[in-house]
Amino acid sequence: MKKDFVIKILFVENSLEEAEQIISLLRNSGIAVRPARATNLEQLQAAVNELEPDVVMFDPAVTSLNLGETMRVLDAYGRDFALIGLVGNMDNELVADLFVHGARGVATRSHPKQLIAVLKREFESLHTRRQVRWLHTALRETERRCDALLDSSTDAIAYVHEGMHVRANQAYLDTFGYDSFDDLLGLPLLDMIDAANADEMKTLLKGQAHQGKFPAQLTLRARRADESRFDATVEFAPATFEGERCLQIVFRRQMIDPAVLEQLQRDPVTGLYNRQHMLACVDDAVTAAAKGKKGQSLLLIEPDNWASLVSGIGLGKADDLLAGFADRIRMLLGADDLAGMLAEHTLGVVLDSRSDEAIREWIAKLQHSIGSEIFDAGTRSITVTASVGGSLLGEKNANAETLLNQASHALRSAQNLGGSQVELHDPAAREKADEERDRYWLDLLQQALANDGLVLYHQQTISLQDAEGEFSEILLRMNGPQGEVLPGFFMPIAEKHNLTGAIDRWVIDQAIRVLKAREAQAQPTTFFIKLTAASLQDDTLVPWLAERLGAARLKHGHLVLEMTESKVMTLLRPAQEFVNAWKKLGGSFALEQFGSGLNSFQLLNHINADYLKIDRSHMADLPQHPDSQKKVAEICQQAHDMKRQTIAEWVEDATSTSLLFACGVDFVQGNFLQVPQRLE
Repeated sequence: MKKDFVIKILFVENSLEEAEQIISLLRNSGIAVRPARATNLEQLQAAVNELEPDVVMFDPAVTSLNLGETMRVLDAYGRDFALIGLVGNMDNELVADLFVHGARGVATRSHPKQLIAVLKREFESLHTRRQVRWLHTALRETERRCDALLDSSTDAIAYVHEGMHVRANQAYLDTFGYDSFDDLLGLPLLDMIDAANADEMKTLLKGQAHQGKFPAQLTLRARRADESRFDATVEFAPATFEGERCLQIVFRRQMIDPAVLEQLQRDPVTGLYNRQHMLACVDDAVTAAAKGKKGQSLLLIEPDNWASLVSGIGLGKADDLLAGFADRIRMLLGADDLAGMLAEHTLGVVLDSRSDEAIREWIAKLQHSIGSEIFDAGTRSITVTASVGGSLLGEKNANAETLLNQASHALRSAQNLGGSQVELHDPAAREKADEERDRYWLDLLQQALANDGLVLYHQQTISLQDAEGEFSEILLRMNGPQGEVLPGFFMPIAEKHNLTGAIDRWVIDQAIRVLKAREAQAQPTTFFIKLTAASLQDDTLVPWLAERLGAARLKHGHLVLEMTESKVMTLLRPAQEFVNAWKKLGGSFALEQFGSGLNSFQLLNHINADYLKIDRSHMADLPQHPDSQKKVAEICQQAHDMKRQTIAEWVEDATSTSLLFACGVDFVQGNFLQVPQRLE
């Protein structure tokens, strides 16, 4: 059941208390309800007119209003609804009588789970019926529009049923030299095909058409009414005409050599398909998945450390390296697999029907083939590894944009693991969160936003270089039924329902209030506040910040907005525009989880960050890992050369603090130094 639906329920019920109990049960289960109650004919008519109920829960124990009268009133309004009998115990005769008089389901008060299940089922059935009616209306409108487009199209299009023409547009008549459609009536399609191609067309119509399978294109010679011939490319698609299944056929005169057309679809460097054609191939795969085809997948493949590789061999040899890289992919493609360029050095592969195991085996073979190859780039010979991210394709994600985003996120995840890694998104493996729980948390979150149910904590960030003032990380909590709740529980819900921007503004507003209250003490205070992707893309946020900071007139307080490196990478242009505008207001910016990417410092060429919060993976058991100590020291040295300050989070012991000081870290933060405290 859709979690954002409100069910309008009309109770035909004697007891107000029992109706309230059911309403409370439904709301506690995460079902939003707008109720009304009626016990006589006048109340019923008024409630139906005002509420327009989706569900009517009828108690046969009501003596002032019988089921027949209820149905007549409801039917008089001409609105679809679901009638559910509401009984204390299941009695076969009573249940049968309810069904005979129009009830679609029967729920028992003594079994709350059964009552909720019946209500959900009937509401979903009601929603489906309404959707079907809407789709029928939309289909009729679409057919009308398509018919108008057909007549105005310059493509020669005809509809054929059992080999005979049932519809053709003017362009089709002009192409074949006929004056009107009457000339085509009773004329078989095969009579318009040259004898050399007639058998091929006949086989296609008899065999593949019955199975609903057609070639993407068929090249043949067509015959006009004056017996002249012309070369044409024919495209097929299943269709309906006046309720009958038929075949849509499009004839296109060949104006270009097929070999030239094929060449135009190729990338000049790799010989694989170019971006435009590869995106069309992805669309075709998505269409096939929507029709039930299984086992397809989209893979994105990139050479690891591409910027470093190009820097080493020179830009002039980058094409040679990319071509050799593409050759390793081409060697492993099956007959029905497709490969092409999707970005500067991102190659896409659409694998045809394979099992999950076969897809992983193919990836393993590819990575082994690339890793074991020595690539020649001018006078240098180098080895290369590849990261692969992809998504299995099924009905759940049969959308080209969704599929590409899933594959892209998987690729970035694989690269963040260190290179030569694989990350596959499987839509079937990700079970949706329980809808009732989702709705429950959404209600809590909305109430918290409306009634100041959010709570701020702060954790001190300690300067190791004697920086003046107090520095703190702002942490968010929410008041829940059983105590305070961490963001990990409610922020995913907030993101799903576009509430993260409102939460960000609430946090920033509260932080500014605290800073303003501390102005009287003339104590320099800096707050680090996390920012979500929604706020980064909100054009109204910077003006709002300017207004709030202007009203506060802070002299000693300072705000540092922060965001994770991976998020900024995916929103580079809006992030750059936001940071530049924010710094003009006097604010600072921090990059979280810095050092998690393959070349994190390259990001600083685009994002003017003041603070770099070193990724927590380098802090785990720091005294026992010299490699991590070395990495932290390198980050600090490079950051100081670029006039950036560094922060180490999740510091959990005194030894780590000493090591971080030796590495040159500017600030440290963690529970060892101070546990989060309520922000007052």
